[in-house]
Amino acid sequence: MAKILINDGMHKTGIQMLIDAGHTVHTDKIPQDQLMDKLPEYDAICVRSATKVRTDLIDHCPNLKVIGRGGVGLDNIDVDHARSKGIAVENTPAASSRSVAELAMSHAMSIARSLYISNQEMPKEGNSNFKGLKKNYSKGFELQGKTLGIIGFGRIGQELAKIALGCEMKVLAGDLMKFTATLEQTVGTQTVVNEISTMDIDAVIQEADLISLHIPFTGAAVLDADAFAKMKDGVVILNAARGGTIDETALLAALESGKVAAAGLDVFENEPTPRQELLEHARVSCTPHIGASTLEAQEKIGIELATKLIENLS
Repeated sequence: MAKILINDGMHKTGIQMLIDAGHTVHTDKIPQDQLMDKLPEYDAICVRSATKVRTDLIDHCPNLKVIGRGGVGLDNIDVDHARSKGIAVENTPAASSRSVAELAMSHAMSIARSLYISNQEMPKEGNSNFKGLKKNYSKGFELQGKTLGIIGFGRIGQELAKIALGCEMKVLAGDLMKFTATLEQTVGTQTVVNEISTMDIDAVIQEADLISLHIPFTGAAVLDADAFAKMKDGVVILNAARGGTIDETALLAALESGKVAAAGLDVFENEPTPRQELLEHARVSCTPHIGASTLEAQEKIGIELATKLIENLS
């Protein structure tokens, strides 16, 4: 059976599935600079975002049959080159969808009621400036009735749409592909079905009160200065997709001008050293790229990835 390196961690359920299938599994991390020497011993490698699997490493590993990525993006793997060598490349696009969608909506709710800044200031001033803080945070807004524009209407975007519909928001879906998605969800004891058709991204940008990105980074920002200029005044921006999909200089300018009322960011251009101006900005709610970091998502990722590895190595 196969010898598999789990280099960036995997949930114990997925590891046990691989062992039960008869494979040898090693979970001790091999540093990037040592992979060239040690990876040729393995038939498969599983990574997250930390480990890079580039062309030179792929060419140096003739036994490699599968590269697995626990997560959605594949930007740390030279996918086309690997596949040209007959190596399967697998990721887990379905497993973390709900967790990422819930984080995006959490940022929206946090911004709507100033929770992110209140949680910082109440411990410092709550017992000395209670009335002042109350006044500062008494201009929130309800999500009900607002228009949420979702850029990228794949699995995560559709999960976010379900949550937004549950909050009685209007949902606009922007995507390069034109299609109609059927969203089925359980509300109490009833199954509710909604259909949402995608539209031009520019139209979504112009009409939405809140805009949430759920797209891969393809080399250029989707929300740049031109895009911000088309938006409603006071729009809220959410990004739990990838750093680089927003031009951060343009975002800061839009925050300063008031074009953007606030932003909720889980991802940044220069991870793991995000731009300090964004981290400290009074109208930015931020988290350290934790979209898929829930107990449920991690187990789902492990199960999905292990299943795909077993299929490819059988």
